[in-house]
Amino acid sequence: MPIPKEVLDVERPTNTVVAVYGKNKDRYAVKQRTGCKRVNGKNIPVTGPTIGHIVNGVYVPIMPAPTVSVSPFDLLDWGVIEYIKRFVDPLVPGLLQYNQMDADKIRCIALLRVCYPGIKDCELKDAYEESFLSVACPNVALSRNTVSAFLGDLGKAYTRIIAFMRERAARVENSHHVIIDGTLKSDESKVNSLSNFSRKARTKGTRDISVIYAYDLETGEPVCSECFPGNMLDVTAYQRFIRDNGIRSGIIVADKGFPESAAAVAFVENPELHYLNPVKRNSKYVESHRLHEYDRKVVGYEGVLCRKAKVSGKDKWLYSYRDAAKAAKEEMDWLRRVDEYDDGLLKKRQQSFGTIILESDLDLSPEEAYKAYSCRWEIEIVMRYYKSSLELDETRVHKDYSVIGSEFIDFISSVITMKTINDLDRVGVLKDMTYKQIMSILRRAKKVRASTSEDWQLIKMNPSQEELLRKLALLPPREEPPKRKRGRPPKTQH
Repeated sequence: MPIPKEVLDVERPTNTVVAVYGKNKDRYAVKQRTGCKRVNGKNIPVTGPTIGHIVNGVYVPIMPAPTVSVSPFDLLDWGVIEYIKRFVDPLVPGLLQYNQMDADKIRCIALLRVCYPGIKDCELKDAYEESFLSVACPNVALSRNTVSAFLGDLGKAYTRIIAFMRERAARVENSHHVIIDGTLKSDESKVNSLSNFSRKARTKGTRDISVIYAYDLETGEPVCSECFPGNMLDVTAYQRFIRDNGIRSGIIVADKGFPESAAAVAFVENPELHYLNPVKRNSKYVESHRLHEYDRKVVGYEGVLCRKAKVSGKDKWLYSYRDAAKAAKEEMDWLRRVDEYDDGLLKKRQQSFGTIILESDLDLSPEEAYKAYSCRWEIEIVMRYYKSSLELDETRVHKDYSVIGSEFIDFISSVITMKTINDLDRVGVLKDMTYKQIMSILRRAKKVRASTSEDWQLIKMNPSQEELLRKLALLPPREEPPKRKRGRPPKTQH
């Protein structure tokens, strides 16, 4: 059937031909010409798929639907991202030294490491695209190669990391207690210089890097952190940590690895910086100041005796304590270990069971000093969440720069985690559920959309799970039905 000239003259893409659709004179197919073939010495055109139609004298192209592999996501993780993101935003001012693109990468990687514990760098892109983070912070490149190169570049710009830590340390108030402690992370890399055999290598059997943390006891948040070789002595690492991060105020509550001699060197230029450290039980001060002769009880702590003494000629005070409950436990453990009983040795050891001796350059009350050191276990919570809840107990990068860059983001993740824990404790949900249980429920809170023109809707969840979202202000409060007045309604007058 011949095709009318007015149809052939309709403007259409080049290298196309017009085909007839049966007896339908109002609709013609436009097919793509894909080449030609040689038949009996002649070039015969070869037509391909239909790419459009000519309808009523107008060319109408076919708009093919995109493949599902490149289609936008219509079901995204929402609850965990929306809740954790509120604790990332306060950190933005400290990241102003980075450009917007780098700051977005730092925030997104840190947030994803909190929301999805143990996530690998090669999994960040998928987690980003499958969550509401891609909607809240769009167009962030997090492919495996991009993240790998970014961590190295982040570590190379070391002065910016130090500037971020110093800005946080400068905001610590003078009256606050800054607890310093370290943790070891397994790192078997033979490339970077930070990986080395630590003091625990005999039991762990692995190389480590040392991560030193400072923790503000009053705010309940990490202040700063820094990486050191696994074989560096605590006293050396602590001195450099205080100097590098510009910790100039507060009361440093450290461990036996940071003695008074090291404190004197570290604090000589910082008159607003003070220390409160434990000393060994066999210290010479025990006999010279009769520290085992207790003269009062510690108010507010049942079964704890104390003695306070000033070291003559120095601005230093000693605080000696004995906890009766801990003393009984230590004595029982000691008796369980010894093979032959020695009454004289037991009486000698009984003096030190359950005791702790602190030294400080501040004249504190025994209650203040004991409370400050007793609360030191809170940094152990930070380390526990750092290693277990975040699953950051080993490094997965090798070069020095990448280790430093990755640990910087891990520090931000730990700050976000502690802000989250403090908020969960404030709301009161930690009384009935663990942190991991709460995060698991938040990860189940997803939003879906039926079409690109419709709003995102929360998928159906259990009433108890929705109640948790309401407590965390992720959903509006439930509207209470109007209360009915008690008693019978009034009779109708006829």
